[in-house]
Amino acid sequence: MGGVSRAFPRKLYRDDAVVLRCQKLGEADRIVTLFTRRHGRVRAVGKGVRRTTSRFGARLEPFGHVDVQLAEGRSLHVVSQVEGISLYGKRIGADYPRYTAASAIAEAAERFTPEEQEPSLRLYLLTLGALRALGEPDERPAPLILDSYLLRAMTLTGWAPALTECAVCGRPADSFGDSRPAVSVPSGGLVCPTCRPPGAAAPRSETLRLLVALADGDWPTAIASEPAARSQGSGLVAALLQWHLERGLRSLPLVDRG
Repeated sequence: MGGVSRAFPRKLYRDDAVVLRCQKLGEADRIVTLFTRRHGRVRAVGKGVRRTTSRFGARLEPFGHVDVQLAEGRSLHVVSQVEGISLYGKRIGADYPRYTAASAIAEAAERFTPEEQEPSLRLYLLTLGALRALGEPDERPAPLILDSYLLRAMTLTGWAPALTECAVCGRPADSFGDSRPAVSVPSGGLVCPTCRPPGAAAPRSETLRLLVALADGDWPTAIASEPAARSQGSGLVAALLQWHLERGLRSLPLVDRG
């Protein structure tokens, strides 16, 4: 059989996915980073999708929820079919605060899934829910949706910040007495007066109440929060995230927090 090559068919599979990122490849192709329901994060080539005649180029835009068929490859899979379920990209892109929040969520989802093709259903559903909240009419401010997503994502990936008890000794926050609560990022969150290390931050009680509400999905409390608490809370969320990821998200400083 010398000199004869045989082409073996690639294995096909279908899955729901969120489009996290797109990169140009060559003159007409695109590399798409997908967060799928059953196969985790995968990268695939959309061949010819940048041509105006492409059948599904518009469906492979960031922040969209799609039904996609992929052909397995050695390093990159290949998109063979895609149908839009909810294409949020255009609506999110028309609102700068929501676009910047969605960009940070997409980048965080990539960072929280360091291994490709490792299923993470709960994180997938959380990511989809956050992008849906940004892409559909919703009274919740985009920065609060983002901070809630980051707090919950940290919890799902094993980095839950302590917000209602001391991160060191486990003492409940309501037993701290009159001492002002403190937060130590290296310790993992709230610390009691006994365990408080030098340099710990002393946030407002309203800020801690907001963070607990965002982590628990208590939106009436979160929406009623004051701008000062939101600003301080987002700073603490960013610091906790950077500590665990060892470097910050590039898109986070660009978030328009109004």
